[in-house]
Amino acid sequence: MKLLVTGGYGFIGSNFINLASESDYEIINIDKVTYAADKDNIRVENIANIEADIAEYSSIEKIILDFQPDTIVHFAAESHVDHSIENPYVFLNTNILGTYNLLQACSKLENNFHFIHISTDEVFGELGKKGFFNEKTNYDPKSPYSASKASSDHLIRAWQNTYGFPATIVNCCNNYGPNQHKEKLIPKIITNCFSNKNIPIYGKGNNVRDWIFVEDFCKAILLILENKESVLNETFCIGANQEFSNVELTEKICSIINDNFSLKHNCLDLITHVDDRLGHDFRYAIDASKIRKNLGWKPEYSFEEAIMQTIDYYKGSL
Repeated sequence: MKLLVTGGYGFIGSNFINLASESDYEIINIDKVTYAADKDNIRVENIANIEADIAEYSSIEKIILDFQPDTIVHFAAESHVDHSIENPYVFLNTNILGTYNLLQACSKLENNFHFIHISTDEVFGELGKKGFFNEKTNYDPKSPYSASKASSDHLIRAWQNTYGFPATIVNCCNNYGPNQHKEKLIPKIITNCFSNKNIPIYGKGNNVRDWIFVEDFCKAILLILENKESVLNETFCIGANQEFSNVELTEKICSIINDNFSLKHNCLDLITHVDDRLGHDFRYAIDASKIRKNLGWKPEYSFEEAIMQTIDYYKGSL
């Protein structure tokens, strides 16, 4: 099988490639190599890496038509909410125009391909204290980032309905694990603990997120890839039912580091509350019963197991 991945130098994309390379796939990675990308994230040599911008149509079309992929897994996206508030255009250009370019180029393929679009639970807006997002939840994006991802999801569905485009959409909760950029919450908590730096928490820290270990998510994508005929034109919400408020998550990680590493300071003392983010959604949580029932997927890692792997990774990178 010929597998084309966009954004493979990034966090989730690189973890997916490292996992997929264990199977007999011929893999090409397309990546713009932005600040959030790291070529060292890919730890295998039997793939081709091409530096290209999905927002530039001509180069993307050539790569796709030359390679003739059987499956395209589209990770490439600008993803930091704060940056989207500061500079929305970059997010619209990559997340919307870039996805459109991929759709147009793939539409010229003559083989029986499958397009897997990786999206986020943020497109659904926010939840109250109860309830869960599922595949039938209405879209209600609140930030420029989530609006750009919602737009890309709608493009996929428009191409499905209008042109019979063979795609599957995946909306996932917050991932954590190795290879994530240190600007993100969990890497920042861990690295600041070991560096004895303040750990900034927005507002009171009561905003709740659902967390999944990146390897569990990547295994879900592989299941979707391997079950093409039963997942075409479907959407899957993927989460691990591991909900924490931001302050609860921070305190939990700080306590684990305090208990397992001989530091001269108490990591809990590093927690600092800062002004809240603009338009900060209160809660996200996923009902993943559809992929559990249809494909037999379930997360393999508890939070305690996976966070120790994650802590060890970032401690080793300092």
